[in-house]
Amino acid sequence: MKFKILNVEHGFAAYAVARDGSVFLFDCGYSSICRPSRYLGAQGIKVIRRLFVTNYDEDHIADLPMLRRYFKIEMLTRNSSINSAQLLKLKTPPISQAMDELLAMNDSYTGLVSSDQLEPPGIRVQTFHNNYPSFTDTNNLSLLNFLHVGDVSFLLPGDLERPGWLELLKNSQVRTLRVNIFVASHHGRESGYCKEVFNYCSPQFVVMSDGPVQYDTQKMAGIYGQHAIGGWFKGQIRKVLTTRNDGNLLWQIN
Repeated sequence: MKFKILNVEHGFAAYAVARDGSVFLFDCGYSSICRPSRYLGAQGIKVIRRLFVTNYDEDHIADLPMLRRYFKIEMLTRNSSINSAQLLKLKTPPISQAMDELLAMNDSYTGLVSSDQLEPPGIRVQTFHNNYPSFTDTNNLSLLNFLHVGDVSFLLPGDLERPGWLELLKNSQVRTLRVNIFVASHHGRESGYCKEVFNYCSPQFVVMSDGPVQYDTQKMAGIYGQHAIGGWFKGQIRKVLTTRNDGNLLWQIN
């Protein structure tokens, strides 16, 4: 089994492969460096068992038209508290092709699925979200995912910001789930940081999916590093990993 975060700079895309070969894809942002549809295709992948959309913004869904063209996507998992019409009202025209594709999927991927489809051997996902219209911004409507691959647990929070984090922390289940690898919200920017989250988890690594530093709000590695235990990575002790400096990040898990 494995979990890999792709270097799509300021977007997000990552995938997990179960023991039976089933693929879970978390977002499908892309950049000039990496495009998920090309990368997964080069690995011989043709079917995506579940596509998780953690955030309804372009940098998380940009490659969706190509994915739908070349891959069979069996299931869509998203924040289901908001429907297509409500989501469309939150978007400023013109509407991108990727958003058109997502809106179409929101309306058509509604059938029941079996438990073995939801959780193939060796992989388990628990999802949480704030509800619309309690929140009316796409960042705080992000889908919070706890991905358990074997004995390793990854937290994938989309672009949650502090108000959304604090609301989700009211849920005792969110507070008590194990986290080994913490993906920083909103690509590691200051707006996604919530100190209180780390009252309930002590990850080994914090990971940032980001590109070249353009704003001071991106310079959060030192702050996030205070919350990580750290471990060996490429011959040295690290606490914070970034796609900007480290490229694609792979975990091979028995």
